[in-house]
Amino acid sequence: MGNSEVAGNALPRNVFTFVISFLFWLLLTGSMDGEELIAGVLVSGVVTLLAAPRLALLDGVRWSFASFLSILKYAVVFARALFLANVDMARRVLSPSLPICPAVVEVKTRLKSDLGRLLLANSITLTPGTLTIDVRGDHILVHWVDCTPGTDLETATAEIVGQFESHLLGFLH
Repeated sequence: MGNSEVAGNALPRNVFTFVISFLFWLLLTGSMDGEELIAGVLVSGVVTLLAAPRLALLDGVRWSFASFLSILKYAVVFARALFLANVDMARRVLSPSLPICPAVVEVKTRLKSDLGRLLLANSITLTPGTLTIDVRGDHILVHWVDCTPGTDLETATAEIVGQFESHLLGFLH
């Protein structure tokens, strides 16, 4: 990858970081005084410069209005899955007679970016009853509390990854 490609990819993510940092500054200070604005620009610039080497992770984001809508849809789907999984796990803890069948399964993802795989792995881990153990390429190793014996890759992928991945693909590569 040439320097021009790196510079071309760096500009949008650096501008995004600067703008978010500056908006956060404005939110924290609650002031539009000239001195506060200058300080905010300086602090946001320093934050952007310090974070720049690590911002390549944001290259996996699709920047568009449709992406913003996909992020909102994902947030709703994740919140719903989180609530239902918590209720299910609470039911299992409070009713020990309910069967569990823990297993380690492998699932496959269509997400290509590091950020996409990171968000998917964290979504799986944050949902009670599943825990991401490892991510290797397009395969994710998951500990699953209630796995039907003999579950194959496609079934595990559909049940664990399916609810998140389709929405993540709307704003991530």
